[in-house]
Amino acid sequence: MANLNKVMLIGRLTRDPEIKSFNNGGKVANVGFAVNNRRKNQQTGQWEDVPVWVDLKAFNRETGRKLADLIESSLKKGQQIYVEGHLVLEEWAGKEDGKKNSKMVVYVDDFQFLEKREGGAPASAPRAAAKSGGDEIEEVPF
Repeated sequence: MANLNKVMLIGRLTRDPEIKSFNNGGKVANVGFAVNNRRKNQQTGQWEDVPVWVDLKAFNRETGRKLADLIESSLKKGQQIYVEGHLVLEEWAGKEDGKKNSKMVVYVDDFQFLEKREGGAPASAPRAAAKSGGDEIEEVPF
């Protein structure tokens, strides 16, 4: 049976990343993120953007990229990025009542800047990034 768990989003950070470091040297970046769905308002007939709020988590990996470090040093509230990741259902018991809780989170596998960084400072290496709205792919700093 085939399976596919892949998420691709273009949106904006809703808050500055929150970074947690662990005793074993690991690190995670928790990121609030929003994308918009469009729908037609039945009363006015106008198209409206309806935000979808998404929680992202990025980790430093032993082998590969240190995404949490990169996010900590380069992203802040309001920035637009392209994110690739996969869905994970996080489950935990409530501290006070022991009630089982869960939420769907996107674990980040990669991300790309879609805007120039503040001050126009280029990043270390250019990467290709798809722009929303069907535009062609352009080189953007990463």
